[in-house]
Amino acid sequence: MSDAGEGLVDAEARLQEQMDEREQERRRRAAGGGVKNPERERALASLRLARTQLEQQLRGNPHPVRRQQIELAIKDLEKRFESV
Repeated sequence: MSDAGEGLVDAEARLQEQMDEREQERRRRAAGGGVKNPERERALASLRLARTQLEQQLRGNPHPVRRQQIELAIKDLEKRFESV
């Protein structure tokens, strides 16, 4: 009989853990941390990646005309960041 009693205690503990997790999730959503626009997040990640790649190209390129093109592209990306 002690095994059955332990199973009941384990089930109650799991139930309490689930309730606690749901309460934490509810609080997180109420705080505003849970609702994000996935399309906006994807666009921002894409812009960050593009900027990183352009900055790497800028560091490794000695040609002045290409450097100017890259700098203009970076400025354009910064404008896009503001609009997203």
